[in-house]
Amino acid sequence: MGGVVRDEILGIKSVDIDYTYQGDAIEFAQNSGLNIIKTNPSFHTVRVKIGGQEIDIASTREEAYPKKGHLPEVFNIGCPIEKDLKRRDFTINAIAKRTSDGEIVDIFNGIDDIKNKTLRILHSESFIDDPTRIIRGLKFAVRFGFESDRNTRQKQEEYLGNINYDMSYHRLKNELKDAFNLNRHEIMDKFINDKMYKLLGENQKAPNIDSKKIEEAIKKNHCQNPWIIYLSFFDLSNFELTRQEKKILKLEGNEGNIIKCLKIFLKQNFI
Repeated sequence: MGGVVRDEILGIKSVDIDYTYQGDAIEFAQNSGLNIIKTNPSFHTVRVKIGGQEIDIASTREEAYPKKGHLPEVFNIGCPIEKDLKRRDFTINAIAKRTSDGEIVDIFNGIDDIKNKTLRILHSESFIDDPTRIIRGLKFAVRFGFESDRNTRQKQEEYLGNINYDMSYHRLKNELKDAFNLNRHEIMDKFINDKMYKLLGENQKAPNIDSKKIEEAIKKNHCQNPWIIYLSFFDLSNFELTRQEKKILKLEGNEGNIIKCLKIFLKQNFI
């Protein structure tokens, strides 16, 4: 489902194993006697362990965004897979493969977009519903060498010109982590050149930096959590990432190593 099918088409081995069950996934796991690790009743998802591997199983569902920029409202659990695909971010992630017979369900022509290296949103209010899709698109663009189609670029530019700052910053933080932890200077370049940094606050300014030099320094110094290093070049004083730092950031790895690397950057006049 989604990214797993996309990666299979691209010839890439997926790190995660994800399934979508047409029905209630939690009930399915319970009734099947699977080794359940955790459940998320709000979204009707479940993580199980099979043969030493952790597998995520999601219920087919529909979603609505009564409060734009925040978590969606989930309904119609167990809906047909075609309806479930309509809640996805980009066409390349709105592809399903039935485990029973290998049939591909591709109602948005995502396979063609993969072949053409194109990022395309599913509907005109995609970024309004969930602005973190902009960062997700950034990650996919750099990872796979894709380019957004004209409509997707236009809708992204329109949103970045009129941002609703009443959004889920927890979700935004997670997407920023995923993107910048790739430690690719192209991520920072597009983040700045396409003015995505405006998501960090109304008065943000683009830093004048050499992002390739930052990438090289991170590799050279074996820095952990590159995402916070890249974001340190922006003003986060009014951003949720900086509030109650230890609780919200949930830094993984050696915090001391991160601080050490930041000092190295400052000494080398990166900012």
